[in-house]
Amino acid sequence: MQEPEEKKIALELLETEQAYVNRLHLLDQIFYAELMKEAKTGKTVPEEVVKMIFSNISSIYQFHAKFFLPELQKRMEDWNHNPRIGDVIQKLAPFLKMYGEYVKNFDKAVELITAWSEKSPPFQELIADIQKRKVCANLTLQHHMLEPVQRIPRYELLLKDYVRKLPPQSPDRGDAEKALEMIFMVAKHSNAAIAEMERLQNLWVVYQRLGLEDDIVDPSNELIKEGPIQKISTRNNSTSEKYLFLFNNMLLYCVPKVIQVGAEFQVHLRMDVEGMKVRELKDTEFPHTFLVSGKQRTLELQAR
Repeated sequence: MQEPEEKKIALELLETEQAYVNRLHLLDQIFYAELMKEAKTGKTVPEEVVKMIFSNISSIYQFHAKFFLPELQKRMEDWNHNPRIGDVIQKLAPFLKMYGEYVKNFDKAVELITAWSEKSPPFQELIADIQKRKVCANLTLQHHMLEPVQRIPRYELLLKDYVRKLPPQSPDRGDAEKALEMIFMVAKHSNAAIAEMERLQNLWVVYQRLGLEDDIVDPSNELIKEGPIQKISTRNNSTSEKYLFLFNNMLLYCVPKVIQVGAEFQVHLRMDVEGMKVRELKDTEFPHTFLVSGKQRTLELQAR
């Protein structure tokens, strides 16, 4: 008797979950625990750095090892009487939001491993030593750390497949479809978290280039465009190099600093976007010129 397709997929989910829990155990109970123990002796690397590298891996490990894997095992042992996994996955889905933090932190974690491996030979040696063990299967710490980042998309694929193969009258259909929708929302949440993180990161870099003028720094701002521009001086018919930052709510008119210590630009003028008008000029002597007029003042600018 051929096993039904949906059971095969449910078994694959269980098998990959078992392997995944082993991987999490390696990350949390071996890498994290041993690096932390060494950090406490004060010889390798600050404890804070180790915490930053591993983010919330301990919570993720506990959740999968103590809750999700045992629940799946129970379901599969009982499959012949009660062929369903949808309800368990619905219970799991809200907890997957924990991954947002881990995924957001991933690039930073990899950078920290690289930087501290160069700075601290004992730190590098300890990692190399753990990587030589059989449990690591000749793979690097970074490689193992990528696994949680890839886990939610994997759930999504397996569950999609499972729902597709379910017979129309299956008792699990309603639950499985709802579970798939929930997993889909979590995957979106984790991507949105990454995008938001990148936006804030980029914004922070711009603020640093502007010398962090306190009243400009606002995390809700969005940078739309930036670039060099020529300012036309009608008095002596000449142009000078300036730089513009256009945000959703203001235009910053800046002067590049000659001596770049700290900031790259000095903000000469802030113009509110509200009520701002832009008009093209037909000037034979200065092509590509336009006027920007706002509450604060009017600028005559020339683009490249």
